[in-house]
Amino acid sequence: MQYFLLHRIIKVPNHVSKMDRTNPPATERSHHFREKKLMATTLKTYLDNLTPWNFSGTRKPSAAKKINLALQGGGSHGAFTWGVLDHFLADGRLEITGISGASAGAMNAVMLADGLTRGGPEEARKRLAAFWRATSTGGDLPPVQRAMTDRMFSMMPFAASPIQNWFEAMAHYFSPYELNPLNINPLSHLIERLVDFDALCANTDLALYISTTNVHTGRLRIFANEKITADVVMASAALPFMFRAVEIDGVPYWDGGYMGNPAIFPFLQATDAEDVLVVQINPVSRATTPKTSGEIINRLNEITFNSALISELRTMDFVNQLIDDGRLPRGTGKDQYRRLNIHRIDLGGLGTRLAASSKMKTDYEFFEVLHRAGKRAAKKFLDTHFDDIGCRSTIDLAAESGVEWA
Repeated sequence: MQYFLLHRIIKVPNHVSKMDRTNPPATERSHHFREKKLMATTLKTYLDNLTPWNFSGTRKPSAAKKINLALQGGGSHGAFTWGVLDHFLADGRLEITGISGASAGAMNAVMLADGLTRGGPEEARKRLAAFWRATSTGGDLPPVQRAMTDRMFSMMPFAASPIQNWFEAMAHYFSPYELNPLNINPLSHLIERLVDFDALCANTDLALYISTTNVHTGRLRIFANEKITADVVMASAALPFMFRAVEIDGVPYWDGGYMGNPAIFPFLQATDAEDVLVVQINPVSRATTPKTSGEIINRLNEITFNSALISELRTMDFVNQLIDDGRLPRGTGKDQYRRLNIHRIDLGGLGTRLAASSKMKTDYEFFEVLHRAGKRAAKKFLDTHFDDIGCRSTIDLAAESGVEWA
């Protein structure tokens, strides 16, 4: 994505002294001012083109604190996100104004949005619970579709059952176009049964963004409310080695986690909220060096599916600096930008303890363990940071998105 190039000027190499940073020669100061002004103008033009969806000013007044949610994908570990959302909905102190999701995060996003659209928080809780029950072992999917669903939820090429072993072996020799000639998409009917996409398209009170990856261009493609269909959701979770690319208007799309996991930048010019809470599934840091093939693949997946998020955080840090410097106009009106406060809930220590193969576990007891962990994490966040919402970020954007200079 083009705006990644803008991140280079955020950090200064460690070998540059503080005196050099704060007191450069006059000619350098003049050059730096012109460069920063040019960068601000370039970024504003680029962001104007990226964020055409403005949902501000359409919601009814509410006493609850407004917040946007950005839901990361992570296979079956998305049940943790279900727990986080379940607690928020039951707590009632937050008003969800926007949702962004990728892969499994997109599944949670549309279930949440559908429930809020149809009947409010309680209906959203029911929709989320119904989805995770249906996709679990013992749910209402047929056996073959069950095996394919298990594999789709996985970000990892591990086997957990005889039929899984068969799919894994075949995947080494055949592409999804050969292995799945009928193009069976196991969750498509479930998504269509649980979600009223016509109602989602008509809902102007809630901003919804689903991330996909354009196979031809390699770029992030975001679908907003009126463009979201069951095919869009399935495209966001279409892992290339298991499912065919999902074609929408003749264009093929793969899993959105590759390029926007999840996308945050749409909230720069959408909704009335200036707070975004990221529910992060994949650990950023690990203290040990992976040595087995399974550990290496797992770590590569974590790095790959976190890279887009780290770049998003770097962009948020840069945009906030430009707003603070008066280079970008702050506000919720046309051509104005929100100064986003970023918050995060993650799996924490549980994420580093879980085996990589657990991303493809689909027994409901495992989902319930993650669901309870998500509820505890959400409660802890609200107990600790509720007063910070609307005031400040609760993560250090510069530290989270910084480059390690040699």
